Amino acid sequence: MKYTNPIIHADYSDPDAIRVGDDYYMVASSFTYLPGVPILHSRDLVHWELINYAVRSLPFPKYDVPSHGSGTWAPSIRYHNGEFLIFIPLPDEGIMVARSKDIRGEFELNMLVEAKGWIDPCPVWDDDGRAYMVFAFAYSRAGRNNVIALIEIDPDCRHTIGEYSVIFDGSVIAHTSEGPKAYRRDGYFYVLFPAGGVATGWQCAIRAKDIHGPYEYRPLMHQGPCPVNGPHQGAWVTAADGSEWFIHFQDVYELGRIIHLQPVYMAEGWPMIGADINGDGIGEPVRTWKMPLEGAPEYSVAMSDEFDGNELSLQWQWQANPCSRNYTLSERRGWLGLRCIPNPSRENLLWYAPNALTEIPQSDSFRASAVLELDGHKEGDFGGIGMLGHLYGMIGLGYDGRSYSVKVLKGRVTGITYEGTAEEEVIASIPVKCNRIFLAIELRKDGNYLLSYSEDGVAYSVINHVFPLERATWTGAKLTLWAANRKNTASDGTAFLDWIRVGR
Repeated sequence: MKYTNPIIHADYSDPDAIRVGDDYYMVASSFTYLPGVPILHSRDLVHWELINYAVRSLPFPKYDVPSHGSGTWAPSIRYHNGEFLIFIPLPDEGIMVARSKDIRGEFELNMLVEAKGWIDPCPVWDDDGRAYMVFAFAYSRAGRNNVIALIEIDPDCRHTIGEYSVIFDGSVIAHTSEGPKAYRRDGYFYVLFPAGGVATGWQCAIRAKDIHGPYEYRPLMHQGPCPVNGPHQGAWVTAADGSEWFIHFQDVYELGRIIHLQPVYMAEGWPMIGADINGDGIGEPVRTWKMPLEGAPEYSVAMSDEFDGNELSLQWQWQANPCSRNYTLSERRGWLGLRCIPNPSRENLLWYAPNALTEIPQSDSFRASAVLELDGHKEGDFGGIGMLGHLYGMIGLGYDGRSYSVKVLKGRVTGITYEGTAEEEVIASIPVKCNRIFLAIELRKDGNYLLSYSEDGVAYSVINHVFPLERATWTGAKLTLWAANRKNTASDGTAFLDWIRVGR
């Protein structure tokens, strides 16, 4: 039995993974979307379920509002002395460690080091018990991005020791070296990392018998003649049967960085990733391969939600630190209520909204439908669904103080910084007779989507505008639920959603 890449057609960028017993755990970056650093679980490396987040909220006021492109960057996960340790870089604040003995429980956070521009950390322990961290640098913060660095840390991962040293400089042979992952195997320290940039780079490795070097360098996998661009950073995992595997991402732009699985075999003490299709001694990504394990649970990540629980389902992330005042699941049992709040600091646009509720699309085409009731209290109250990115579209109900109408919003991000600037307009306003409406998004494989509405849930009217799907800052486009007072005045209005259902 074979699997086919990508194994997850969803934006779980910068993956790292480990095996503990018969279980595999994977983490990914999430930037300004919180709770952050999703944790996924698998029994076969191919089928994954979302089980937790390492970060419930970030302990900095900056993240109480959207901080696009900032936040939690590429993490690493390790299991050491009975504890799960997740190293999380915040490019503007430093390196944070999340720890828990229960992978499905709450994680304790501590700052390992305060530093601007240190990214992509990964710990490794030597045979003498001393611990180290490899990491890279973000050019936008540190002014460099071609080196891999090493620093000693205390074995419990609470603080750094001494100064860092550069163990690899890729300025000539491996520009834009980043995303290092460190391993201790067969008498060598291996550091696997991508170089050459997200869209056009390759996988490589350095190795040494002493962690301080000197290191040898070798490319391990590149695009070659196959259609998988990148291929970018990931994780080297040994299965229970001793077989070797590599999880990595491919950047598909509008939908972000999707996940592939490659076989690995050792050749002359170096891992070969994928298959050497063109005979150049470097692996290329495979399209299909033999399953690592047959008969394991075929997990998947949900997108639909009936809102029947006491807490939000795991697929949902806010565009900033979660705030319980922004929503309710108890006011109407079985309904999600999103408050029509103003933005206290700037114009009330979706791109600036901390209360935008998002989820990651799990395929390249789908139909999402929802039923929404707007309990409008003030002129400007609005609630709807849409697709969020640097270009975005949203359809929903608006209230003018007397009556309701279907509103279609079109937005464009004009300044891509963590605070950002955007502009937004209403391109359609259609009066309706009541405050209950059915809404739908139809994402097509050509990267465009259509918005539609229905007053009875049977006959839908399609808005006469084709919306191009567009990525957000360092992420793919996201399916989004949002309520606001677009006049930016205080209101007790609430947009209630009974369900959202997503299918092919």
